[in-house]
Amino acid sequence: QVQLVESGGGLVQAGGSLRLSCAASGRTFSDYVMGWFRQAPGKEREFVSVINWSGGSTSYADSVKGRFTISRDSAKNMVYLQMNSLKPEDTAVYYCAAKNEPTYFRDPGRYGYWGQGTQVTVSS
Repeated sequence: QVQLVESGGGLVQAGGSLRLSCAASGRTFSDYVMGWFRQAPGKEREFVSVINWSGGSTSYADSVKGRFTISRDSAKNMVYLQMNSLKPEDTAVYYCAAKNEPTYFRDPGRYGYWGQGTQVTVSS
């Protein structure tokens, strides 16, 4: 059974950095894409970033491009989201998600596996 466990959230001042981690287990992920999404109170869950597990290609939401970096460690089955220059509007619960084909990767409804989420709060 696929399991995704996020960690690394917390409280940080604007301009600071955090690194989120997602531990993936339960199967081989070589043919999967791994996404990060976030959801702020009263808002819909939104795409943040995605990485293709095998080739390492990436994509980002415009709102985080140049500030966030997604990466993976295949040997450890880990996916990371390095977040720099954080802004108060980045405050949200961040989720790791997995899907087994690369299309429609910005649509959260296309992902079959989700972690429990980790809270990120950026103070001004």
